[in-house]
Amino acid sequence: MEVLRGGYTNAGRVLRIGDTVRRPWRATSPATGALLEHLERVGFDGAPRFLGADAEGRETLSYVAGDAVLEPYPPWALTDEALVSVAELLRRFHDAAASFDPAPHRWPQAVPAAFRDGTISHNDPNLDNVIFAGGRASALIDFDLASPGSAVWDVACAARLWAPLRADEDLPEALRGRTLERLRLFADAYGLAAPERARMVEAMAEAHAWCYRIVRGAVGSGHEPFKRMWREGGEQRAERTRAWLIAHEAQMRKSVVDSTQVPRKPVSNE
Repeated sequence: MEVLRGGYTNAGRVLRIGDTVRRPWRATSPATGALLEHLERVGFDGAPRFLGADAEGRETLSYVAGDAVLEPYPPWALTDEALVSVAELLRRFHDAAASFDPAPHRWPQAVPAAFRDGTISHNDPNLDNVIFAGGRASALIDFDLASPGSAVWDVACAARLWAPLRADEDLPEALRGRTLERLRLFADAYGLAAPERARMVEAMAEAHAWCYRIVRGAVGSGHEPFKRMWREGGEQRAERTRAWLIAHEAQMRKSVVDSTQVPRKPVSNE
């Protein structure tokens, strides 16, 4: 048995046992399971398989081999090639999930209504929730926050985290001065059309606020890992990022909307 690192919500409670992962069961675990079963049926290989509940009532998933991006971030995870592969994986996920009907299921906290079109969003494509194999993103994990949203919302969430879009003092040194360039690269690699790019920029500050409402709720309820992160500068970093996103909205828009457009085409799951 191995305790798996990464993330705050279930820190210390996600276990690898053989070729399976055991996680706390949630009220919305059946919805997550239905989504993962759908992804398996349509041939999407970039997510764990849902295996139900174990004898102790824990959510049981297949173990996805590869490397999660954990701090301190390895240099390969900050390359443009890694960024592009995350965008391509996210696009494959959205294409595979497009035929899934979320209506019968109970989901976690919904994304803002303005950014819901019925598409399922992962909603938490953080660095430690993407598995890499051979230097390329190969799978998304941790679907705890997945819910009806939109592709635009998910791309905003992912680009915000992977470009990343934040104050220079909070960036890895190798990426300082390149955030807007990498935002455009992410949108191009995903294949986001012009109207969707404008909406993606509109979603940036909203996505950041949505994420940190969840964090603040956890801090307020006494969640110790989130409280520790908050005490160790998380609150100040969140505020700096919020201010950066608001101050740079016009520059983000110019970077992605005025750039050369890449037609949005279906991406094969193979």
